[in-house]
Amino acid sequence: MMQRRTLISAIGLVALASVAYFPMTAGAAMSKGDGGNPIRIVVPYPPGGPLDVSARTIAEAVTGALGNVIVDNRPGAGGGVGMGYVKRQKGDGHTLVVGAVATHAINPHLYKRLPYDAQKDFKPVTLIAHVPNVLVVTPAFVSKTGVKSVQDLIAYAKANPGKLNYASGGNGSAGHMAGEWVKRLTGIDMVHVPFSGAAPAQLSVFGGQTDLIFDNLASVTANIQAGKLVPLAVTTKVRAKALPNVPTMQEAGVQEFDISTWYGLFVPSKTPDDVVQHLNQVLTAALREPDVVARLEKLGGVAAPTTPEAFAQLVADESAKYASLVKASGARVD
Repeated sequence: MMQRRTLISAIGLVALASVAYFPMTAGAAMSKGDGGNPIRIVVPYPPGGPLDVSARTIAEAVTGALGNVIVDNRPGAGGGVGMGYVKRQKGDGHTLVVGAVATHAINPHLYKRLPYDAQKDFKPVTLIAHVPNVLVVTPAFVSKTGVKSVQDLIAYAKANPGKLNYASGGNGSAGHMAGEWVKRLTGIDMVHVPFSGAAPAQLSVFGGQTDLIFDNLASVTANIQAGKLVPLAVTTKVRAKALPNVPTMQEAGVQEFDISTWYGLFVPSKTPDDVVQHLNQVLTAALREPDVVARLEKLGGVAAPTTPEAFAQLVADESAKYASLVKASGARVD
């Protein structure tokens, strides 16, 4: 009897030791997506845009690890509809959302009321990509003003205060904030002309109604290659692979300038940390796959997988930066 009790005790100790040495994995904490309960990547913008295409690229890449993954577009209110929806979902790893510089760094300072709290309602999983913006003018503008570089532009603006204007896709957009930062760092005076989206803003530059624009790399590359737009600089700290001969704003003499349209994946804040880590491992592996990297590059993006902690720090830093820029611009919505 004593030997049997000793044996049972020994087996119990081995079992406890095994649990301690091999803890329950995050994969066991969340089930794979299936037909009745798929994993959803919510995109808070309409179908067809860079964030939507990126989400679909990622969904396709992770089906082997996560099962059935679908993209769910919930546009409206500058991303607020989709973000507000996701914050109310279960924290079981089955609902993610593509958040961006607008939803998490600009809008909280731009809108008086939002249906979500960017800091409290979500946990970052991983950054997806950075997309540079490009400062562009038309050949006609170059001929009229002689401006061929950022320094030329600054000199022209100082010699003609208030004469220049710049287009953007709307108050609080990345293009608007880029223009405000240039004004702050260089002391020049330019008039902001907001439009209801990037497309009409770019058309205004082509038509000569506005002088320049900080536009998305994916939107301007073809027109640059066709000679319809002249690039003066990219807005990120490093040159864009698609435009290797175009300097950065910092290289062009505007120190501290660094603006990109970044976006990444978040989950509801109630999601357990082990589930977040599991999703991070799967998603960052997908973002390193050559095919995914190439497809993001076609959208003008640079794949940038991160840890949840690094992504959280980026969001915090960017929020602080844009709080100052939005205040300086005077832009408000509502």
